[in-house]
Amino acid sequence: MTISLRYAARSDIGLVRQSNQDSAYAGPHLCVLCDGMGGPAGGDIASAVAIEHLAPLDADSHQAGELLSLLRSAVQDAHAELIDRSASDPELSGLGTTCVGLMRSGNKLAMVHVGDSRAYLLRDGEFTQVTTDHTFVEYLVESGRLTREQARRHPQRSVLLRVLGDAEGDVQLDESIREAVPGDRWLLCSDGLCGPVTAETIGEVLTSIPEPGMAADQLIDLALRAGGPDNVTVVVVDIVDDDESPQSDAQVVGSAANRRALAAAARAKSAGTPADAGPGEEGEEDEGADSAARPAPGSADTPAAKAAALVAGLDPKAGKEASRSERELVAEEAAKQAERAEAQRRRSRRSLVASLILFIALAAALDLGYMWTQRQYYVTTAPANGQEQIAIYQGIPQSVGPIHLSHVVETYDVPPVDTLTAEMRSRLAGTVAKDSLEEARAYVSQTVTAATVLPATPTASGSATPAPSATPPAPPTPSATAQG
Repeated sequence: MTISLRYAARSDIGLVRQSNQDSAYAGPHLCVLCDGMGGPAGGDIASAVAIEHLAPLDADSHQAGELLSLLRSAVQDAHAELIDRSASDPELSGLGTTCVGLMRSGNKLAMVHVGDSRAYLLRDGEFTQVTTDHTFVEYLVESGRLTREQARRHPQRSVLLRVLGDAEGDVQLDESIREAVPGDRWLLCSDGLCGPVTAETIGEVLTSIPEPGMAADQLIDLALRAGGPDNVTVVVVDIVDDDESPQSDAQVVGSAANRRALAAAARAKSAGTPADAGPGEEGEEDEGADSAARPAPGSADTPAAKAAALVAGLDPKAGKEASRSERELVAEEAAKQAERAEAQRRRSRRSLVASLILFIALAAALDLGYMWTQRQYYVTTAPANGQEQIAIYQGIPQSVGPIHLSHVVETYDVPPVDTLTAEMRSRLAGTVAKDSLEEARAYVSQTVTAATVLPATPTASGSATPAPSATPPAPPTPSATAQG
């Protein structure tokens, strides 16, 4: 069965922010959303750069088996450009962006994800979050330290553990391949939507409004009604049968669209074209000035050519320059961007101090969190001296990447694990938490020791006299290999 996509991309600056740092692209084979960060200039650039590298993948010539490698390569290329930009301009240091994207080939969908922008799936009336946020509070939720409701209001809910930014090393992406099922509806969104608007409300909108554009408009409106504390961007994608007149236009919104307009203004300026000069007037752009960016005749009919034209700031259908009103908008946007850049330069020193304070505060919070874990203990079983033994651990049974948050304090070879009751073995397999080392030791010496299965005492042959009961085992002591 052949399928196609119906889609709509929408973005709004919100009611608080001074600039839109979100970017999104939606086309017949590719839908991507990015949420930039790093100040008024850095966030705008980071999200737009990611879109510019990913948008050219919107083509029907790719095989399903190469989707993930193509997405991965484009993300790494964007990463390399962000590193170069940051190195050449200190004011851009720390820029980065989230990224969540869907790419289709036939009836297969490839997804990549990094950061806290989300992908949701509505299938057969069931609305589920597909991606997992790469945030500090998500780690706390998964480790049982916070509830979902507490995480929604946590002061550090925006602290990201993974991002597409200017740090060296490969970007760690969550990747997956899944079936493109007709009737499915996908939503890509920035945290400007899923922060102030509940998942239940989002699901109701996607269920009740069939047209993607109207659903996207309603979601933007809900975020603004909830206060619009951040830029809000959404891409609604429907999986439909191919015979339903497949959609072929490409849509760019947010910072990527603004950069497209600014790129057109920059080309006009370099060619000596006044901002209000119309086609054919004195000062018209030299035909060769943008010939490399202008698509060859007939090539703009392909999705990839349309994507390239959108990124380059061209009209692939008309192949002509913007109208006078469009030029005025470009000039106005260019002036606004210049004002923001100047304001950023004036605030750079204060921003650096604020960033240092935030870093110190975060480091202190993480340090306090680690100190808390090291005041916890738990009893379980662990391999020691070639056999399974009872063990006391200091910390909690969790890991953060390669860092383990617990270590063995003591091990016990008496009582042997295989002499414990099935109930006790099951309990220890799941770990038994204690507030102190003394409580953990007492639990081993009293509760665990009491839960042993005593072997039957043999009786003399032919004797009807019952054997005396066995003496209870002595409390265990730590083995010689115990630590601390």
